[in-house]
Amino acid sequence: MCGRTCLTLDPDEVLCACKYPKKTVKKEPDTTKEDVTKDEDSSNMETPEWRAEFNLGRRYQASYNIAPTDITPVIVSAAHFSDADDQKCARVVMPMMWGMIPFWHKGDYKRHGLTTNNCRLEHLMDSKLYRGPFKRGQRCVVVCEGFYEWQTAGPAKKPSEREAYLVYVPQQGDAKIYDKSTWSPTDVKLLRMAGLFDVWEDESGDKMYSYSIITFQSSKIMSWMHYRMPAILETEEQMNDWLDFKRVSDSEALATLRPAQSLQWHRVTKLVNNSRNKSEECNKPMELAAKPAKPPMNKTMMAWLNVRRKREEQIKEEQSDPSGDEEQDKHNEAKRKCSDGSPIGSPAKRPRFREFKKALRQSPGSSGSDVKSGER
Repeated sequence: MCGRTCLTLDPDEVLCACKYPKKTVKKEPDTTKEDVTKDEDSSNMETPEWRAEFNLGRRYQASYNIAPTDITPVIVSAAHFSDADDQKCARVVMPMMWGMIPFWHKGDYKRHGLTTNNCRLEHLMDSKLYRGPFKRGQRCVVVCEGFYEWQTAGPAKKPSEREAYLVYVPQQGDAKIYDKSTWSPTDVKLLRMAGLFDVWEDESGDKMYSYSIITFQSSKIMSWMHYRMPAILETEEQMNDWLDFKRVSDSEALATLRPAQSLQWHRVTKLVNNSRNKSEECNKPMELAAKPAKPPMNKTMMAWLNVRRKREEQIKEEQSDPSGDEEQDKHNEAKRKCSDGSPIGSPAKRPRFREFKKALRQSPGSSGSDVKSGER
């Protein structure tokens, strides 16, 4: 599974990082045979073309925390756009949206209601979404510095409690993928994932290119972390076989997808849990990441806390310094009472009915018969 990636390179830097050994197509004398591709001198590296599609006005932006629906650079064969012989082995880098929009979708592209971030390899040929793009040769390679994964294997945890990791390919020498000062775009090793893309058009004819990343069951290298992993292309041969849809058949292309043999990772902070966090601390090892600064508190809250704090201090002072003059306290208490013993300000007691009868008997001119008749 792949749900978040990291790519901090600008378009020009992406092209430098995506250079590849130049290939030539040699035609055999016997025309019944297929064309043969041959590698030229390994020192002769080719720089891919950056094909800037409109994509409904959306553009790629480098980020430490890329999420689905973001635009990212994707490698495709130049043969999708040209039939020239010199383009059969050429590569093109173009921005696409993460999360495939099927070409047959009608209406707002944001409302297709499908989860297309990842494509399961096991169901690729049975899927209405992916079978068509695959049969049409719409294979692509998604590049990034690494992808984030949350540990779901082992004891069940709440999503907020899961540990997050950055997974990447080993770098050369002392280069550290999370520290751009230790490497340059010309020598960094990007992580390359196999994918499929589709082209959707709105009512005006404007196109949106979008892709899905192919995943399969994790091998031992990642099964401790997650039960799914992306199809990572580790070699140039795998890259060529996956991209060259005119030379390599569907079955041969699928055979190139196998679990990666060499990966590295380190635990990162929970900053990546929120896709709105784009801080450079996202991809750093947990022990090196700076603690996030607390957000500033608004003035109303600060004033309320100050009043409350002063009140609490006042109560503590009163409780810690009681008066020692008990006689004065008794005198003050006596002043606060009425002559009948009730505290000043307290409501008068309601007379009981037996007290009323007693007073009536004692009053002059009253008789017992009057009391009895009154009782009736």
